[in-house]
Amino acid sequence: MKSVSGKELARALEQHGWQLKRIHGSHHIYGREGSILRLSVPVHAGQPLKRGLLAHLLKQAGLRDEDL
Repeated sequence: MKSVSGKELARALEQHGWQLKRIHGSHHIYGREGSILRLSVPVHAGQPLKRGLLAHLLKQAGLRDEDL
């Protein structure tokens, strides 16, 4: 799994139909039309996301590592 920042993950989510609902501090909250699922993506000055968090967010979003 490659290392990506929160900003890069946010861009990939938007390309796959996720919409930015709100920003709470440094966390961007994404949702999809017709779904109650919300994804909280930490955007911390270009720091890479930890592998476990990245894997969890990708699984919830229905994305694969190749989609980044």
